[in-house]
Amino acid sequence: MTAWTEAHEILAGDLRRVVGSRLLDPLDILFGTGELLGERLVTESRAWAEVLLGEDDQAAAYTAIRLVSALYPSDAPFDPPAGWWATPFGRAVARRAGHPAAVAVPSSAAAAMLGITRQGVHDLASRGKLERHPDGGITTASIRARLSGRATAAQQPARRDHA
Repeated sequence: MTAWTEAHEILAGDLRRVVGSRLLDPLDILFGTGELLGERLVTESRAWAEVLLGEDDQAAAYTAIRLVSALYPSDAPFDPPAGWWATPFGRAVARRAGHPAAVAVPSSAAAAMLGITRQGVHDLASRGKLERHPDGGITTASIRARLSGRATAAQQPARRDHA
């Protein structure tokens, strides 16, 4: 378990806001369960923040995808507006799961996920810091790697063995 930080508190607060407005408020309107579920939401949002900001990449990705699936159910692929990626939850999803519904995204979405301009995405791709997908766009794996501070295999320089 990592130390609780301001980043944890901000993410937990954002999760409480989103889950509350998208799931609990409608349930409270229908069933009057607000207080009971509200207390549970405080506990769960802290647990989700701990996982999303923790060391276990697989658990973080699973939690991010599970939350996105529950909060944004649809028959269409998940395609949030650019501003969503700037929220604490959006930043955590980008860092831990990339884009949950896409292998590659357009430069505009990549820019939103990275918090930079489209020109910045173009520059990073031109320098090999982001990977272009053969079918167009930027790979979500390279965006996630950039956000995590890790280069993907294609971005790492070739090893030179000295004899």
